[in-house]
Parts: sequence; C-alpha cells; structure tokens
Amino acid sequence: MRAQRALTAITALSLTALAAGCSAAGPDAPASGGPSEAPASGVVTVLTHDSFYLPDEVVAAFEDSSGIDVEFVTTGDGGSLANQIILTKGAPIADVVYGIDNTFASRVVEEGVLVEYVSDAPATGSAAYASVPSLPGLTPVDYSDVCINIDLTWFEAHDVEPPVTLEDLAEPQYKDLLVVTNPATSSPGLAFLLATVAAFGDDWSEYWEALRANGVRVAGSWSDAYYVDFSAPNYGGDRPIVLSYASSPPSEVIDGVPTSAALLDTCFRQVEYTGILAGTRNEAGAKAVIDWLLSDDVQSALPYAMYVYPVSDTATIPDEWLEHAPLADSPWQLPPAQIEEQRERLILDWTALGNYLKTTPYH
Repeated sequence: MRAQRALTAITALSLTALAAGCSAAGPDAPASGGPSEAPASGVVTVLTHDSFYLPDEVVAAFEDSSGIDVEFVTTGDGGSLANQIILTKGAPIADVVYGIDNTFASRVVEEGVLVEYVSDAPATGSAAYASVPSLPGLTPVDYSDVCINIDLTWFEAHDVEPPVTLEDLAEPQYKDLLVVTNPATSSPGLAFLLATVAAFGDDWSEYWEALRANGVRVAGSWSDAYYVDFSAPNYGGDRPIVLSYASSPPSEVIDGVPTSAALLDTCFRQVEYTGILAGTRNEAGAKAVIDWLLSDDVQSALPYAMYVYPVSDTATIPDEWLEHAPLADSPWQLPPAQIEEQRERLILDWTALGNYLKTTPYH
C-alpha cells in the first residue's frame, strides 16, 4: 500500500537543481553495470514515491552499522517516479530508485536506466519473493493488491448496500460516489485500468464509458484520492468509494471498529521494486542499500510504515492484517509482456475516451 501520511514531493525546479548541482551522478559519470571494487560507504541517495516512509530508527541502525548515509528524495506517485528516472537518464539525481511497480517496471527496464544488479540477500529465497515477477536490474521488495475501498460508515449511515464487483460500480445507486486515479500519472490508477482490461477484455472502454456516465471522479494521485476525496472518518471527503489497497483498512480502524473495507473482487496485484540507477557514483553503497531493503529490519517495518506485504517469509506481519487486510484470493493480473505491449496505447485510449479529463472532475 502506501504510507498513511503525506510527504512533500519535490518540485520540478528542485529536481533540476539537484541534477545540475548536487546530484549523485552527472553527465560525465563513469558507466556502471560491472562489479565494483569500492567499499560500501559514503552517501546513497534513494529516489522514491511521495508515499514512502521508513521509521527513523530503522534507517539510523543501518547507517550506524554500515557507515552509509542514506538520503531519500520523493517525486510524485509511481508513474511520476518512472517518468523521472527516464527523463534523467545519463544524469541521475539519485543512486537507487525504490517504488517502481510492475505496471511501469518493464518500461524502465527497456529504457536502460538501471544497473544489472539483483540482490541475493536471504529474502530472495522466500516463497513470497519467488511468487512475484522477476525483471532484469530490479529487486522485488514488497507487494500488495490495488483494490476499490469503501467507507463502511457512509453506507451504513445512508442505508445503501455496498458494491462488491467491478460491474457494481457502474450501477445507478453508486452515481457520483467513486474516485479513482489517473493511469497516466498514478501507478494504482494504471493498475486499476489493467484490472478492467483483465476483467472485460476488448470491452474495457465500454466499462469506462459507463463509469464516466455514473460520475466517476479522476484524481491525479493516490494521495489526492485517498486523503482529499475519500469520505472515511479520518479524511472527510465526499466520495465513499475510492481506489486504494487491500491493506488500507487497518489504518481506518477506530476504537477497534473497522470504518473501511476493500472489495477483494476488484483487486490487481501490484509489486514494488528497487534498482540501481545507471550513472551512480556509489555503486557499492547502492548495492548495500538494496540488500538492506530485503533485511528483516526493513521488511518487518513495511506493513506498519507503508501498508504493504513484505517479500520475505521471515518478516513480521501484524496480527490485525489477518482480519482487516487479507489479500485477494484471485486478483486480476496480466502477463508482464502484455502490459509492456499495451500500456502506452491503453493510456492514450483511456485519455481519449470522450476527452476524458475535460469532462470529469480532476484533482
């Protein structure tokens, strides 16, 4: 999922400044990709999405034991993250990227912006790690299900039966209740678009036309949709149906009572990866950071910090997740090759649907 807090994203201006003056690498940086003899030390900059969070004590413990200083820089949602590392190819503003997911990962691999390093940390022998797609230059770190979430308190207060399936969302009783995110800029938004393709095949566009006719709202990012538009008691927006994650509901339990739930028939399985950016000047340190992201210290912190499932079988998962954050038994999925082949065309076709972004409330 994502951290249940909003972090400040860096602006385009600050990105430019970083690239120009204080980047981890510059245009004249030596090529990376081969083995490095340098010891793991110095500063490692990690570029990640704006929902990233790890506890300070977990980061500090690694810095103390490794001698590496880790700096985190955030830049929008997962789609924006992928765009950023492609736009800065050859002059990366960081050493490591974390948060590229399986909806955008193949594009990043094809663009050649990564060093061909995949961790061999003990967690890579886990069954959960083996169950997610492997890609060159990318190490899986966590996974979750992108699902429609509902505000249980709203449906109870309005005496409306909640939706269950994707088809239900287009029914008249749910008009003007749904907010999703833009698949061109949001990785959960793209995951949901892919879920509709998996569910409806060539008829996916007809389904979206029905959603538009039913008043769907499109937000620019997961944070906007969840923290601004969602009507759950913690936020107070005006939409009781939101695109989020199966692992979101535990954060909405108030005095032991769940106030939201995920619709497990609507889910798409999302995997997040980390990798080393080609052009890094600290490849040894970057490798050490990637290995650390698979350590039990980090893996056990992920469910609490970012509401995602760890890929390590030895990591600790909160007991309340068994009750409030189960994964979907049969999530919608598409083969990585199909995602790579169709992604850009699907985004263009989605945007072109009736001049979509001009006829839908957009945040």
